[in-house]
Amino acid sequence: LTSHPGLELYPKFSPDGQQIAFTGQYRGDEQVYVIDIHGGEPKQLTYYPTPGPLPARWGTGHQVYGWSPDGKQVMFRTNRDHFDARRLYQVSVDGGLPTSLPMPRAGSGDYSPDGKQVAYSPLFRDFRTWKRYEGGWAQNLFVYDLENDEARQITDHKRTERDPVWLNDGIYYISDRDGTLNLFKYDFANNSNSQITQHDQWDAKWASGDGAHRVVYEYGGRIALYDTQSQSEQILKINVPDDQVRRTARRVKVGSQIEDFDIAPDGQRAVFTARGDVFSVPVEHGVTRNLTQKATAHDRESAWSPDGRYVAFVSDRSGEEEIYIVDQAGGEARQLTDEKFGRLTDLVWSPDSQNIAFNDQQGYIRTVNLKGDVKEVVHNEYRSASGSHWSPDSQWLTYAANEGNDLSYSVYVWSLKTGKTQRVSD
Repeated sequence: LTSHPGLELYPKFSPDGQQIAFTGQYRGDEQVYVIDIHGGEPKQLTYYPTPGPLPARWGTGHQVYGWSPDGKQVMFRTNRDHFDARRLYQVSVDGGLPTSLPMPRAGSGDYSPDGKQVAYSPLFRDFRTWKRYEGGWAQNLFVYDLENDEARQITDHKRTERDPVWLNDGIYYISDRDGTLNLFKYDFANNSNSQITQHDQWDAKWASGDGAHRVVYEYGGRIALYDTQSQSEQILKINVPDDQVRRTARRVKVGSQIEDFDIAPDGQRAVFTARGDVFSVPVEHGVTRNLTQKATAHDRESAWSPDGRYVAFVSDRSGEEEIYIVDQAGGEARQLTDEKFGRLTDLVWSPDSQNIAFNDQQGYIRTVNLKGDVKEVVHNEYRSASGSHWSPDSQWLTYAANEGNDLSYSVYVWSLKTGKTQRVSD
């Protein structure tokens, strides 16, 4: 339906299914538009400037949330009144100035089927990556009576409640009170909340409803549909016809996408990682070689072995980040680690080219040899052990670690042979 280079986001069907409201960047910033379901020229509804582009965790301006039940108004969220306080507004599809809903602060929201009330969250944290968050920004849900100008709270949990969807038999919403974001329901009859889905692998997000008995939401990168009448859930199979242009082989210049590099021991070549591959590049004479050629993986942190035989690198080709080595002339890469260590960084070869020291984001320093044997050097609870260096005989590893006051570091030496650590500075 749309093909503009700018973003087109948050599509919402009108109640009669004939129009789609969305947030678009047709003129640089984000505004509210509507388009016919058969396509055509989008109609712009809002014109107030937005402050974007915003940091990712703040979302976008003029975020469309839905329609009034009569199909005459589009609801959207904006920070036009105060930079740190989002509010819900509505704008007529026939044009005119938007009007604010009476809640002084609001994140997500949805009209009741009769249009007389709004289910909403006063706080906005939709794009944050905090899991199982229990702090002051944990969202609760309220119902606002537009006729009587009254609000009442319907959920009260220390964790997240977001994306309210008002259907005929109650308000459905997303919560991670069981550890994973799942679909829940608030029942007006007995003033109770109950869990509907039982997912424990992926989070459910971005719930939206048809105003009657169906809810859709994202689950594991797919779209899930829950029918409240049959109490059944299905993962939709969606096929978008495409000519696969971006999957055809082509040459890409990656010089502007270099992540890291290392120099060969003889100084005649260098390795660079760029756009997810590891390249061996001659300093003066020779050809450039793509050592990994793995379009489906992100290869990075390349490090040349001191004997010049291998290039070590980190790759997520197995689904987890692991350490691999590949012959400097090319060939099949060999996996050394097979653990879920998380994000790996700072690969440092021992001078004898038999061991590699590496860090992870949890504050561990470990070593792995060419056989794949892993040894733990240290776990610093402040996640600040760093600066690994091998001794000339490859038998000792030195590093610096925080002592717990966020000010002082000490230098330690670890023995490869005994596994023992000695502090060598005050």
